[in-house]
Amino acid sequence: MVGTLGASALMVGLIEGIAESTALIVKIFSGALSDYLGKRKGLAVLGYAMGAFSKPLFAIATGSGLILAARFIDRTGKGIRGAPRDALIADITPPSIRGAAFGLRQSLDTVGAFLGPLLAVGLMLLWQNDFRAVFWVAVIPGLLAVIVLMIGVHEPQRDIQTHRSNPITRVNLKRLGSAYWWIVVLGAAFTLARFSEAFLVLRAQQLGIAVALVPLVMVAMNIVYAASAYPFGKLSDRMNHQHMLALGLLLLIAADCLLAMPGDWLTLLGGVALWGVHMGMTQGLLASMVASVAPEDLRGTAFGVFNLFSGMAMLLASVIAGALWDQLGAAFTFYAGIAFCVLTLLGLIFHARWQRRR
Repeated sequence: MVGTLGASALMVGLIEGIAESTALIVKIFSGALSDYLGKRKGLAVLGYAMGAFSKPLFAIATGSGLILAARFIDRTGKGIRGAPRDALIADITPPSIRGAAFGLRQSLDTVGAFLGPLLAVGLMLLWQNDFRAVFWVAVIPGLLAVIVLMIGVHEPQRDIQTHRSNPITRVNLKRLGSAYWWIVVLGAAFTLARFSEAFLVLRAQQLGIAVALVPLVMVAMNIVYAASAYPFGKLSDRMNHQHMLALGLLLLIAADCLLAMPGDWLTLLGGVALWGVHMGMTQGLLASMVASVAPEDLRGTAFGVFNLFSGMAMLLASVIAGALWDQLGAAFTFYAGIAFCVLTLLGLIFHARWQRRR
């Protein structure tokens, strides 16, 4: 967007914020619909199919408008599949290993996130930076994912009520409980502290890294993310959740410090690696925490509402990050991330003290 189409960092932040927040906001409706229907798989298939069929739009884009449309379709698909998929995992996983299950899901989900950029690097070098051709190739794994889901995944039987009612009512939202709503606030605060990963790529480009090698930034982050998510997921089944979240925030602070520094490849990769460890430590954990406190018949809705608030925070965080990047420079973007981390960490400390006094 910046190097080829001439978009500003603010436009990158706006597009990424709208795209990612759309995915999270849509989850509330798909999650509630899965609770209403008592079925999860069909919505997941639809979501993955939308992601696959959005790829050709990137290949033919000549301006920011079509990229925004493509990202909107792609992330809407992600939103449709996200909450039903997470609720399905919670439905079939024993509570004693729920952290490990969500950690494993995060690990496997991230494997493609680093294999994809790695393949993109090879094809960019082979085809002399023809990124449009790379997006056409990306259609293939997208379609394969849809086929595997349709054929290989069998949804377990669930008790479906004869009389269906709207899961998003005042009574049902109240049934979610105070523990759930605290997790919602916590998830939104974490999202404010962690803006779009697009700024990691933009930081790499700013440091003078060759265009064909820039995707290696996401490869490095996602390798670390994939490798750490499952072990930390298993650990979360035995460790205090708030302590683990606090450690994740400290790692994110360290990552932002490195990324704010004017440096070279090593400094950049150090910050990116710490960012990935933070993701592996916290993202599956937050999902596990939602699953552990939500009523079984409202799990889809619970994941949807959780991601609605996280989506609004993502939009705000990415727009702030882009504006700071344009007006004050890259370093201030990461300094803002540090500030949000500190505020979230203070919130964790005060909440822990309040719980002890009850």
